[in-house]
Amino acid sequence: MTSASPVPASPVPASPVPASSGHASSGYAGLGQARPGATPLEGRDALLLDLDGVVYTGAASIPFAVESITRAADFVRVGYITNNASRTDESVAEHLRGLGLDVRARDIVTSPQAAVRILATLIEPGALVFVVGGDGLVSELDAAGFRITRSADDAPAAVVQGFAPHVGWEQLAEASFALHTGIPWVATNTDWTIPVERGVAPGNGTLVSAVHLAVGRMPVFAGKPETAIFDVARERFEATNPLVVGDRLDTDILGGKRAGLATALVLTGIDRAKQVLAAPPTMQPDYIVGDLRELFTPYPGITDEVDAEGIRTVEVGDAVVRMKGHVVRVARAGDDSLNLLRAGAASIHRSGLQIYGLDIDEMLMELAVSS
Repeated sequence: MTSASPVPASPVPASPVPASSGHASSGYAGLGQARPGATPLEGRDALLLDLDGVVYTGAASIPFAVESITRAADFVRVGYITNNASRTDESVAEHLRGLGLDVRARDIVTSPQAAVRILATLIEPGALVFVVGGDGLVSELDAAGFRITRSADDAPAAVVQGFAPHVGWEQLAEASFALHTGIPWVATNTDWTIPVERGVAPGNGTLVSAVHLAVGRMPVFAGKPETAIFDVARERFEATNPLVVGDRLDTDILGGKRAGLATALVLTGIDRAKQVLAAPPTMQPDYIVGDLRELFTPYPGITDEVDAEGIRTVEVGDAVVRMKGHVVRVARAGDDSLNLLRAGAASIHRSGLQIYGLDIDEMLMELAVSS
């Protein structure tokens, strides 16, 4: 992928386009559930929020998150969906209450809860399960009536693997020994990384990969981006038209889309402008927001025109992006970098081309729409 700033010789004109002699459309690329002029929350019966990178980073809340969630809770059911398997639902709820939110344990849907639901279809009730992970996973297995071991020598009926900060080589090796017998293997989630206060750290996907390399097979996954965790949420909150909000395209957005739900990417966590521009069709969100305050702001319409020469012009607010062939240029940046990102993403996504090999305006590649 190459990038370049606007040049006079660009095959994409930089001046406003006259009335198109081609075709035009409006809306937003993706599931098509965004409704221009309506807020992302309008008509929703539930708000399903990721935690890390959306509500908090480490122990601290993300700016504007708590007040926005509190406001949303006045008119829509708020639930939290997390792939973090290291804590119980009650400990997560306590953390959120400490940030100023009104939350109960039942408001938290965890990947261990989804994992236990899957496990129950694979082994007998009360069976012995080898656990890699922390209290969040152990408590759900206990509640479901399964017995727990940390030794492969106990001949467990299955292995369940989730993230915990203390997980190390010995636990991964013991899981590998147990799995060589061919027993079922369920993993809570595939997150390669997790955002923490000091930066980005390895996530459960990294640890699962280590075991995978040792045993030569993959587990059944329970958390995002699989649909099981969304099924648990919809059932618990009796939601038929929820909005899924997350900071990761490969888990939150992909999972929401697989479950047939509307999705919003918030740019306060892992994925930012470059990842949005490069998103494949399976990971393109319905909404892109800078922070949670924008859930209450009417979402801008997107005007998309292709003229007789094949030049695509996409306009969002006062931002204009043009694309011809493999060249993408900013015709007008406007005064809102988020609208510029939305226009650039729509141009690339609607072209059907992969970002690799495109000549993309450096202004788009270097967008910083969130601190």
